[in-house]
Amino acid sequence: MPQGLTAVLEEWKCLEEEYQQLQESHRMYLQKLDEISKLQNNCTSSISRQRKRLKEVSHLVKKCSPRPSEEDAQTLDEIKEKIKTRPNAFFEMEAFLPKKNGLYLSLVLGNVNVTLLSKQSKFAYKDEYEKFKLYLTVLLLLFSFMCYFFVSYRFLDAILNFLLVWYYCTLTIRESILITNGSRIKGWWVFHHYISAFLSGVMLTWPDGNQYKTFRNQFLAYSLYQSFVQCLQCYYQSGCLYRLRALGERHNMDLTVAGFQSWMWKGLTFLLPFLFFGHFWQLFNSLSLFRMAQLPDCKEWQVPMCGLCFLILFMGNFFTTVAVVRQKLKTRNQKSKSL
Repeated sequence: MPQGLTAVLEEWKCLEEEYQQLQESHRMYLQKLDEISKLQNNCTSSISRQRKRLKEVSHLVKKCSPRPSEEDAQTLDEIKEKIKTRPNAFFEMEAFLPKKNGLYLSLVLGNVNVTLLSKQSKFAYKDEYEKFKLYLTVLLLLFSFMCYFFVSYRFLDAILNFLLVWYYCTLTIRESILITNGSRIKGWWVFHHYISAFLSGVMLTWPDGNQYKTFRNQFLAYSLYQSFVQCLQCYYQSGCLYRLRALGERHNMDLTVAGFQSWMWKGLTFLLPFLFFGHFWQLFNSLSLFRMAQLPDCKEWQVPMCGLCFLILFMGNFFTTVAVVRQKLKTRNQKSKSL
């Protein structure tokens, strides 16, 4: 037998053995996947049953005699404390179980399972989200700076607004996926990205004219300032979250936000003046646009629509931030009184 053919046969034999091992590994992989799917369904149904029975037990506890003995009262208090902690435990469990997508994700992605099954995958996706937000914010900062100081072309303004639309739409999708995987960002800090995406879309369709040219520099200056503040927030919030997670005071899937939350009270209050200035700039933009809409030669529907968007952003950002600050001050005063 020729030497070349012998080498081919030996290589093929080795390759065939590896292929057999691969087939066996793949068979075991499919078997484990089937087992995991059954376990997931079992856990999901068990959590639903637990929630239902927990409500029933809560009602039974409330119906207990109003004046129980000291021992019974202590037992009831222990049960009440455990009932309070169960929802958080269920939340942690569900973060690793497949769940039906919300309306927004269903419209964008369809009925695709976006639950990441390992902590490493969740953290990697969260870190990628934070990097994406920081890199795009820096890019928008540079683009706004260039458009404001160096160039004045409607085409470049359109590219900036298109970037803003894409950026905010991508943020809403990624945040929805992160919420599905256990991140606790909610409320206004999610909703305001939808408003910002809509506002950027309206700005993108605003035709070039006298009204647009009048508002252009004001909007670019605002975009420049917003990007600068968001860079500050990304940098300092990331450091603060890392420290709080190391101390066990924050959840591992908590995210940086374009605003102020209660956990930022320790160490990040210096950001409040920057945030409030940005909020009132949104109000100034809104009032400027509403005044512009009253001019006789103003025919564009984009003018009052942008004014309304800026007004909604101001009200949501301002009152949410004030509510957080007020709550923290109230809590601090109560603690000082108790001491």
